Amino acid sequence: MNVNEQIKQIAQRITYLRDALDMTAEDVAKTINIPLDEYLEYENGETDIPISVIYSTAAALGVDPTELMLGEAPRMAEYCVTRKNAGVMIERYPGYSFEALAHNFIGRDKEPMIVTLSSSDKKSALVSHSGQEFNYVLEGKIGVTLGHQTFILSAGDSIYFLPTIPHGQFAIDGTAKFLTIIDKENG
Repeated sequence: MNVNEQIKQIAQRITYLRDALDMTAEDVAKTINIPLDEYLEYENGETDIPISVIYSTAAALGVDPTELMLGEAPRMAEYCVTRKNAGVMIERYPGYSFEALAHNFIGRDKEPMIVTLSSSDKKSALVSHSGQEFNYVLEGKIGVTLGHQTFILSAGDSIYFLPTIPHGQFAIDGTAKFLTIIDKENG
């Protein structure tokens, strides 16, 4: 798998922080509840790191996910204004990118993002994480797989669900954008 430079940088930050905290890879893998070999693939920058793993790894290391994604800590404690197209852009893999909208707010318990999907023959692997999740389609049409069901949503449609159920989104007929808000604290 071709891993982009952003993912490699995130992997390097994880390794640096883990070493600085005098934790072993085994400690982190156990804390975030994934097999050691899978964790090492992420930490070594060999494969894409799912956003849920970034969040759980950040929690295990005692930092905000922004520190892993950008290498710097959030700075705003009372509010965070993000201008149009000025959020932190992360390309997870070709056809899937997101813009973090509140990355600079300290201690946030929600993670609002604009996700951009392009149609692809290959659907991404389903993921699961704690909390609650809300998706609102801004443009185009997406499919949301939730367990064994798939829902087709168009602009203006939304879905609210428990992300402990394996799930994933994909674009239908071109490019689509949706707002997602992940509640990181419930679960």
